[in-house]
Amino acid sequence: MKAIRVHEFGEPEVMGLEDVAPLTPGPAEVVVRLHAVGVNPVDAYIRSGQYRPDLKLPYTPGLDGAGVISAVGSEVKHRRVGQRVYVAWSLSGTYAEEVLCKEFQTHPLPDGVSFAHGAAIGVPYGAAFRALFQRAHAVAGETVLIHGASGGVGIAAVQLARRAGMWVIGTAGTEKGEALVRAQGAHHVLNHRTEGYLDRLQEFPCGKGVDVIVEMLANVNLDRDLGVLAKGGRVVVVGSRGRVEIDPRTAMGKEAAILGMTLYNASDKELAGMHAAFVEGLANGTLRPVVSRELPLAAAAEAHHAVMESSTLGKIVLLP
Repeated sequence: MKAIRVHEFGEPEVMGLEDVAPLTPGPAEVVVRLHAVGVNPVDAYIRSGQYRPDLKLPYTPGLDGAGVISAVGSEVKHRRVGQRVYVAWSLSGTYAEEVLCKEFQTHPLPDGVSFAHGAAIGVPYGAAFRALFQRAHAVAGETVLIHGASGGVGIAAVQLARRAGMWVIGTAGTEKGEALVRAQGAHHVLNHRTEGYLDRLQEFPCGKGVDVIVEMLANVNLDRDLGVLAKGGRVVVVGSRGRVEIDPRTAMGKEAAILGMTLYNASDKELAGMHAAFVEGLANGTLRPVVSRELPLAAAAEAHHAVMESSTLGKIVLLP
């Protein structure tokens, strides 16, 4: 089969399409024939050597994908050959025609949901769910501000927050991005390229500040985030690209919390809970991934440049 392989950490061009041996499942494993592969910023961080410098080389990148199960191990009880699934984490990496997974690294993909949309679930919706509900413990009736709401994680957060009964404010950097965020259900949309855009939060809801902030770029926004929180508010840091200086007194006066988040720390129970919610949301139509670009698997380098260097509206997907 064909797979993208990385033999050394570096720029996107270190990724190359190669012939590799076909996969065989162990007793509790399955093989999925992939029809779509999700591209995430974390894939680029790992490829560059920033996140997993201990990773054994060569390796196949990728955490997300969707396809059809082509083989199952002797101890597999809840998956079957021919079943449509989406993949969230794997044993072999998803930038490939096939991927080897533990049984419960695969999740049923409801009829009517495309493979491209299934490939857009794992990391974006997982990060959004963990930030909102497992770290911030957000509840119905609270107000949430989602920075970068036009990206993959941002769109997921808007949809999940609306489904949970929250009042949703999203930000984007272009008119097209604003329209996209509004279409996902945000009650208000702000342009984060406009000077003083956070001052508008005093207009709604009732000027009391926001209860939860999902922060995609903490090195730019964190200090200002603390100033717009309500008493007892929480900022969940989903992404950051550098250091930041804050005034702790702002957090003290509001008894605010700054919470870190990474999907790698989610327990098996937490992962099972979020994916049960995703499968149901896909089935009933309340979760609707947005795919902005589809590229051939061989264009993995182009996809990595795009996901890191431009404002991506929705998700980039590779097609094996």
